[in-house]
Amino acid sequence: MTTDTEAERSDVSSSVRSSPIWRWILYAVMIVLAVLFLFPLVYMVSSSFKPDDQVLANSDSFEAFLPIPFVGLENYADAIERAQLPRVFMNSVIISGSIVGLGLLVNSLFGYALARLRFKGKKVILAIVIALIIIPFEALAVPLLYMGAEVGWLDTYQIQILPFIANPLFIFLFYTFFLGIPKSLEEAARIDGAGPVRVFTRVVAPLAKPAYATVAILGFLFSWGQFLWPSMVTRGVDVRPLPVGIGVFKTTPPVAWGDIMAYTVLMTLPLLIIFLIFQRQFVQGVASSGVKG
Repeated sequence: MTTDTEAERSDVSSSVRSSPIWRWILYAVMIVLAVLFLFPLVYMVSSSFKPDDQVLANSDSFEAFLPIPFVGLENYADAIERAQLPRVFMNSVIISGSIVGLGLLVNSLFGYALARLRFKGKKVILAIVIALIIIPFEALAVPLLYMGAEVGWLDTYQIQILPFIANPLFIFLFYTFFLGIPKSLEEAARIDGAGPVRVFTRVVAPLAKPAYATVAILGFLFSWGQFLWPSMVTRGVDVRPLPVGIGVFKTTPPVAWGDIMAYTVLMTLPLLIIFLIFQRQFVQGVASSGVKG
């Protein structure tokens, strides 16, 4: 009796979800949410083409989202010159690229070892990895700063890269994804004479492309927008990344809001490009990891 009732409820809910009215309501809600999320981006881009005295004008009307009057690329040229943007931009590329590249290698190998190898203390290590996910970085910042100062790494690239290569969240994402890959594929490769390295690079890694894309995007987002740690360990412009650069630039006289908006557009653009390129793999990776976890 209970089973029949639950089946009837399931049929009713599925029919409601598949109805045209329900679909239109869902689309309307998603459009409203998309517009709300896009408002800050549209305002930022529009303001980057305005004179400085017009950026904060008409903030209570729709005219705030229109680049009127239009000054072209003048603000971008000023931001590049005044904020030493090419140098700061290249610093962020070096730091984020190193964290993402080395992180994909280290975290994937760690996750694969936890998913496939058998050794004593494996469950303890997995529990430690899960526990480290909930520890905020702010709790570790001061000890890391002290250690970096002791070895003379302040104001260098390595102090901004090495602490973030191994990430417990990314290790766990790879671990859950590798658990879903059939072992029979690896066993077949071993029968054909493939060694451990070849099995991982030719069989496992290609099947884990969604996981790699997910970790790459999340790692890039995290490292590209990080402000607290670089502001603690950098002093000059030589190794200063973009977030710290804009923190300094927005207080450097004369304060030009058009230039600041142009700076933020150039800082945000790589994130949008990376996400648009890998969005399909990102969604697949998150969905598959969520189901397997």
